Amino acid sequence: MALMPKRVKHRKSQRGRIKGNALRGNRVVFGDYGLQCTQAGWLSAATIEAGRVAASQYLRNEGRLYIRVFPHKPITSIPLETRMGKGKGEPEYWAAVVRPGTVLFEIGGVSEEAARMCLARLAHKMPIKVRFLKRRPA
Repeated sequence: MALMPKRVKHRKSQRGRIKGNALRGNRVVFGDYGLQCTQAGWLSAATIEAGRVAASQYLRNEGRLYIRVFPHKPITSIPLETRMGKGKGEPEYWAAVVRPGTVLFEIGGVSEEAARMCLARLAHKMPIKVRFLKRRPA
């Protein structure tokens, strides 16, 4: 079951531009280790779900996985081989808009080697460049 909002004010949204770095959600808060993106982009709900499944299969009920992004943006497309001038397409999927520095996933309750292996598996599924991150001492 892919993530999507329960209800939205507007069914379709414009594409927009992703400018600047993440000012919020850019440090590890819930777990001990995190996966931080270094590029801007869209993460589809299917990609987030694939990461969740890969992490939960690797962790096998050890530790805890935190998903720090949620897909709020509807991405529309018109069918292939359709002529111009019939309006904007229907929503195809939902995406999370991420800026450079956003923490995507966090893991707590496991060793650093296990967290590195788990987050490396997640990194392969991400369409943008990501890096491993440790929690800063408070």
